[in-house]
Amino acid sequence: MEKILIIGCHRVMDSVCIACSRCLVAFNRREGEFARYKDLDAEVLGILSCGDCPGAGIVPRLAQVALWNKPLGEKPTKVHIGPCILDHCPHGETLVKKIEAKAGVEVVRGTHPYIPENVYA
Repeated sequence: MEKILIIGCHRVMDSVCIACSRCLVAFNRREGEFARYKDLDAEVLGILSCGDCPGAGIVPRLAQVALWNKPLGEKPTKVHIGPCILDHCPHGETLVKKIEAKAGVEVVRGTHPYIPENVYA
């Protein structure tokens, strides 16, 4: 079974994209980058923020996910990076490179396709 860890921008997750519902809806519908799991057994293991700008704490935060889930026998098999980091974060590329270097599993750039063209669309 695939165990998905979603990583998003701390500031966006806390103030703009409340509850990260678009990432979760996309996963449940198997849309966007989650379409790859359409015919697979998969679940979201967790949603993790980068830890705030400039994302310096992402590696220890990944280690915390491993530490806290170890007694449960759970660990991510894939990490998805949210569009809040990929499309809007000035530290995004550096952050993704750190995650790719340390995650130990495939890192997928993207989650949901629900980016409106304008606010009032």
